[in-house]
Amino acid sequence: MWLITSFVAAILVTALWAYAPKKYKLSFLALMLWGLAVMILVDHVMGYEGSGSFLEMETEGLIENGTVLGIAMLIPVFIIWEIALVISKTKGEITTR
Repeated sequence: MWLITSFVAAILVTALWAYAPKKYKLSFLALMLWGLAVMILVDHVMGYEGSGSFLEMETEGLIENGTVLGIAMLIPVFIIWEIALVISKTKGEITTR
């Protein structure tokens, strides 16, 4: 399920990228989300043993729910994107003064 969560987030941000102003750096966010989605897809393909379902709803790790795991994987991506926005805004204010 975390595969679906990451692909949905990447698709939504890519769609928003076409309409939002460039100051929000949605291209950077979309690139990170597509990287996450591809990374998870490769992990699923490499770890798939042929038996059972390809899209799992539960995990055997610390976070047992697949949707919660997908959201937990999105949080650092959004934090890095926010830091990039703050840095670019700070640099923009310094150069305009």
